[in-house]
Amino acid sequence: METPMTDRSDLAPFLERVVVGVGLWVVLLGFVGSVIAWIGAWIPVVGFTTALVSAAVAARLAARLPAPTGRPLGPVAAGALVVGVLAVTVWTGVTHSEQVLPRRDSASYLQATILLAEEGSRPVSVDAGTIGGPETLAEDGLTLEAPAFYEIGSPEDPQVQPQFMPGPALVYSLPWWAGGATPTLWTPAVAGGLALLAVGMLVARVVGPSAAAPAAVLVGACFPWLHTARSTYSEPLAGLTLGAGFLALTLLARSAEQRTGGERTWGTAAVVAGALIGGTAIVRIDALRETMLLIPVAALLLARGRAWARPLLVGAVGTTLAGFAVAGVMSWRYLGEIGSSLVPLVALVVLMSLVCWWLLRRARAGWSVPRPLTQRLPSLLAGAVLVVGVALSLRPLFMTVRQDPSDPGAMYVARMQAQLGLPIDGGRTYAEHSVDWLAWWIGPAALVIALVALAVLAHRLGTWWAKGGPLPAWGPALIVVTGSTLLTLVRPGITPDHPWADRRLLIALPLALVLAVAAAWWAGGQASRRWGSAAGAAVLVALLAATAVPTAAATWPHRTERVEQGGLAAAATYCDALGPDDVVLAVDDWAVNHWTQVTRGMCGVPAIATTGRLRDDPDRVLAAAQRLDERVRAQGGRVLLVAHREPATLEELGATDVRTVLDTVLMEDPHVLTERPERLDPLRLTVWTGRVPR
Repeated sequence: METPMTDRSDLAPFLERVVVGVGLWVVLLGFVGSVIAWIGAWIPVVGFTTALVSAAVAARLAARLPAPTGRPLGPVAAGALVVGVLAVTVWTGVTHSEQVLPRRDSASYLQATILLAEEGSRPVSVDAGTIGGPETLAEDGLTLEAPAFYEIGSPEDPQVQPQFMPGPALVYSLPWWAGGATPTLWTPAVAGGLALLAVGMLVARVVGPSAAAPAAVLVGACFPWLHTARSTYSEPLAGLTLGAGFLALTLLARSAEQRTGGERTWGTAAVVAGALIGGTAIVRIDALRETMLLIPVAALLLARGRAWARPLLVGAVGTTLAGFAVAGVMSWRYLGEIGSSLVPLVALVVLMSLVCWWLLRRARAGWSVPRPLTQRLPSLLAGAVLVVGVALSLRPLFMTVRQDPSDPGAMYVARMQAQLGLPIDGGRTYAEHSVDWLAWWIGPAALVIALVALAVLAHRLGTWWAKGGPLPAWGPALIVVTGSTLLTLVRPGITPDHPWADRRLLIALPLALVLAVAAAWWAGGQASRRWGSAAGAAVLVALLAATAVPTAAATWPHRTERVEQGGLAAAATYCDALGPDDVVLAVDDWAVNHWTQVTRGMCGVPAIATTGRLRDDPDRVLAAAQRLDERVRAQGGRVLLVAHREPATLEELGATDVRTVLDTVLMEDPHVLTERPERLDPLRLTVWTGRVPR
C-alpha cells in the first residue's frame, strides 16, 4: 500500500476538508436539530451547543478524507480560487434580497426560520385561547393556514406546520439568534460561496489547479446561481452539501485507484460522500433524485470490483431514509402535497434498485454484455450524448409539453399569459424550452462546447468499461450530475415563472460551465503542445470567452439589483400598527398570502386567515368576523381586520376606523414565461386595517 508524501505547498487537502466539513455540519445539524425541534427544545443555548458539537464531529470526519496524489494546488492557484470565491460571496451578500413576505419560497423559508427561532419547536403549537377558543377553528372558513404554512391538529390543540424540510430553518435560525435579519440574509451568500469552493476544488482535481478559480467565478457569476444565493432559499445549502459530496466521492475514487490511504480510509470516505449526497434530503426532499442515480453508479462499480461502493450506498440510502422519516414526522402535509411527483420518483428508485440487484446477480453468475456491444460501447455512449442533447434542444420544433389545465399551477400560468399578452393555454409547462433556459444565461456556444466535452468524457467512460484500467476519478460524480441534469431538462417540474423557475437549473448550469472550462483548458493544452504557448493561450482565451462573455452579459443587468429591498422596513411598519391585544383577521387573498404568517412570526400577534370560499361572500365574512370579535373581546382582546387590495374590501364589511397602515413600493422579480428576465418590476404594498362593526 502506497502512502503519499505530504507536499506542504499543496493547499488542496486543507481546502477540501473545509468544504466537506462544512457540508457535513449542515447535514448533522439538520438531522440532530430536527429531533430537538420536534421535542420543542430548539432554543439558543441548545442550538449553538448542537452546532458546535456537530462542527467538531464534522471536522473529525473530514480530516479522514483521503489525499490522493496529483498536481498540487499551490499558493498562487489556491489564492486565486479563494479570492475569487470571496469576491463573489461579498458581491452576493452586499446585493442580498429582502424577500420577507411569503410570496416565494425564499421568504417562506425565512418565515419558517423566524417561527422556529422564536418558538423553539416545529411544528408550532397555537394556544386556542389566543384566537377566541376552539370555536374559531371549528367554524367553516376560518383557519390558521397560509401559503407554505399548514394548519394541523384539532381546534382544541391546533398547530402550524411549515411546508418544507426543516434543514434550512435550523441553519438560518443560528444567525437569526446571533444578529437578526442582516446576518440571516447574508448566510445564503456564505453557503453559496462555500459551494463555489467545492466546485473549484473539484475542477482543481480533475482539470487542473489553474482552472479552479475561473470555473468557480463563472458559476458564481451565472445569474440563476447569484439570484438564489441572494435569498434564503434551500438551494445554497443543497449546493454546498451536494458539492461537498461530489468532491468527497471524487477524492475517494482517485485515492482508491491510486491505492493510497487504505480500505479503512476508503470506507470512511465512502460513507461521508454518500451521507452528504443522500443527506441533502434534510435540506431538499427532491435530493432523492441524486441518491437514486447513485444506485446504478454503485452497481457498475461493484461489477468492476470496487468494494467501496457498498459503504457509499449505505451512507446515501441511510441518510435519505432518515430525511424521509423527518419529513414524515415534521412535514407530512408537504409530502402529501407533492405526492403526485414524489410517488413516481420513489417507484422509479425501487424499480432501479431491483434491476441493478438482478443485473449484479447475473454478472456474478458469469453473464456479461456481448463482446461486440462492449467494443462499440465508447462510440455508442458518445453518440447517445450528442443525440440526446440535440433532441432536447430541438424539442420546441415538434413538441408542446402540457399538464392538467385544472392544476393550480396551470391556472397561474393562464393568468400570466393573459397579463403578458400571450395565447392563453394554462396547461402549457414550457418544459420543451428547458435547453433555451440554459442558453439564456450562458449562451448557446457554451452549451455546444459542453455537449461535445460531455460526449468525449462519455467515450472515456465507455473505454474504461470495455478495456478496464483505472477508473476516471470524475466518473461517478459526472454520471450522477449528468443524470440529474437530464431529468431536470426533460421534466423541470416547476411553474415556468422566470427568474424564479431558473433555480431548477442549479445543477445543470454548473455542469455546463465546468465542462466548458474543462474543454477550454484541454484545447489550450493541446494547442500549446502542437503550436507553442502563444497559440495555446489564444485557444484557451477564445474558448473561455465564448462562455464567459455571454454569461457576464446575461448577468450584467442584474449586477446591483436587490429584490424587494425595503421588505424588512415594510414588515416593521406593519407590525408597529398592531396592538398587543389585537387578533388579526385577514379578509382578502393578498392579506392572507402576504401578512398572515408575518403577523404571527415577526409581529408576535395572533392571526386568522379566511378561506377562499368564505371570502367570496362578504356577508358571511362579516358574520364570521363578528362572532370571532365577540369571543376575542370576552378574553380581553379585539379583532383587527386586515386587507391588502383596497379599502373597499373593508368598506363592504362596514368596518370602522379604516386606515392605511402601509403604502410603499418595492422592486420585485419580474414574471415572464418566454424570454430572459432583464429587470425588476414595481410591487406596491398597501395594507388597510379596520375594526369589526358591532
